[in-house]
Amino acid sequence: MPETDLLLQMALMLMAIGAFAGVLAGLLGVGGGIVLVPAFFYAFQTLGYDGPQLMQMCLATSLATIIVTSLRSVHSHNKKGAVDWQILRSWAPGIVIGAIIGMLLVAQLRSGTLQAIFGGLALIVGLYMGFGRAEWRLGQAMPTGVLRAVLSPGVGFLSVLMGIGGGSFGVPLMSLFNTPIHRAVATAAGFGVLIAVPSVIGFLFVDMQAGKPPLTIGAVNLVAFGIIIAMTLITAPLGVKLAHAMDPKPLKRVFAVFLVLVAVNMLRKALGW
Repeated sequence: MPETDLLLQMALMLMAIGAFAGVLAGLLGVGGGIVLVPAFFYAFQTLGYDGPQLMQMCLATSLATIIVTSLRSVHSHNKKGAVDWQILRSWAPGIVIGAIIGMLLVAQLRSGTLQAIFGGLALIVGLYMGFGRAEWRLGQAMPTGVLRAVLSPGVGFLSVLMGIGGGSFGVPLMSLFNTPIHRAVATAAGFGVLIAVPSVIGFLFVDMQAGKPPLTIGAVNLVAFGIIIAMTLITAPLGVKLAHAMDPKPLKRVFAVFLVLVAVNMLRKALGW
């Protein structure tokens, strides 16, 4: 049986991480995964789990939480009629294929490589969040045909490499193709389900070597999954209330700076500096 002290330390750290991720998700509308992955990494590393598959576990566990949070989000948005089901249905096959390919690649890579990939992609997301403009456009409608066949797997693939749902890539993409922001956010929650479900099923069968935390199945840690879900359900409504009480735009810029710093630190560690 795992030591009681170890489980207690894990629980306390994960409760703090879940509370922070929930507030940010409600306040800024950012997906929890982009916070959870680096937070999991530093937490498990602090607890002594720093093996070559640490990032695999962080990505997989983050994606497992996204199944629950995205389903809840889609349900809430759909009650308000905000989900664009036509986009969701037409992009679903490509997103699922990309997510599966991403999972198969992640299962073959080691922690240092995945850190570098996460750091590089998070840097791009942070810079876009900080400097992107709502009026930027690449087209007047979501692409179809060959362009959709290229972009849809790309969304699923890159999201799995970062352990995130559909928000960080899906929302900017839809906005750039003239989808209203509230509809983009709602539909991207559906992207999250399509990304997380097939990838997590695959991650449950990944062979994790020695050095994994207690109650880990495949690459998914059940302790982290359960605590994060419970805390985000509690704290996300608080973030929503704060968003209505203040202007979240300056805070989004602050978060962008925070994300860039996290990304640079991940890259630094990956390069051994």
